[in-house]
Amino acid sequence: MTTKLKKIQVGPWPMNSYLIVCEDTGSCAIVDPGADIENILSQAKGTNIEMILITHGHEDHVGALTGLVERIRKPVYMSREDGDLFGIMYDIALVNNQQLVLGNTNIQVIHTPGHTPGMMCFSIGNNRILVGDTIFVGGPGKTWSAEDFSTTMNTMMTIVFKWPDETIFYPGHGPEGRIGTERPSFMSFINRGWSSDCYGDISWTL
Repeated sequence: MTTKLKKIQVGPWPMNSYLIVCEDTGSCAIVDPGADIENILSQAKGTNIEMILITHGHEDHVGALTGLVERIRKPVYMSREDGDLFGIMYDIALVNNQQLVLGNTNIQVIHTPGHTPGMMCFSIGNNRILVGDTIFVGGPGKTWSAEDFSTTMNTMMTIVFKWPDETIFYPGHGPEGRIGTERPSFMSFINRGWSSDCYGDISWTL
């Protein structure tokens, strides 16, 4: 079983859309169609698109969703929390530890709240996880309140940094990172502590 992952930069931000492709069967999942439908579909040419996966409901990750669904008529999977919060139409609600089948590829769904209440990650095997805006190289996803940041840090301590050091994470913006590479800076941040009103764009080195 071989699972191919293709990153597609879309929009002016830019944002990372992804294709998950089971190379045994040609089955394909589109992850976070934020913009540039034609580019995404061009990159997916020759595959059998079966589903659209959404990590979270922010506009830069779903901006092209309606148009894409009109074009390909495939089911949309996302969390009920973000679907309801952002008013996004979807077909199947994702839940933590759910297993999705894409050809011969198994995709594990991991709930990582903080950046949004319904943030979902997708583990595709061989220590590769698509993380949306859960974590980036150098720090966590942006938060808009101290409560959200507290939720994010709980997610980091109980989920994300429980992953093996060799885990490669693929975020919604910027380059992929490695958990083992991020761990020392994260632990230094934990050991220094943070104020009760901390939130926003946070770096592990601040």
